[in-house]
Amino acid sequence: MPIYTYRCKNCGVQFEEQQKFSDAPLTRCPECSKKTLRKVYTPVGIVFKGSGFYATDHKSPSGQGRSSGSKSNEEEKKSEPAEKPAAESKKPEKPADKD
Repeated sequence: MPIYTYRCKNCGVQFEEQQKFSDAPLTRCPECSKKTLRKVYTPVGIVFKGSGFYATDHKSPSGQGRSSGSKSNEEEKKSEPAEKPAAESKKPEKPADKD
C-alpha cells in the first residue's frame, strides 16, 4: 500500500498516511479539525543503471551532446583552409615566352 503525505493549509501540520489506492483522500486535519488538508506531491527517486544514462558515458568531452548548434574550435579550424604566409602565397609571375 502506498504512503501519502498530507499537509494542512490552516495549521501547517504535515504527516504521512498509509492508504489503499481505492481509499478516498483525507480532507480533515487531525490537529485543527478543519477541511483544509491537501496531498503533498513529492518527487520519486529513480536510479538508472547501465550504460547510456550518465554524462560520462558520452564520447564527446564534458558530456556535451552532438546537437549543440555551434561548432567547436577544432571543427572550425579543420573546415577553414590553411592560410599561407604572404611571402609564399605570391609567386613572381613569369613573363610570357615570345616565340
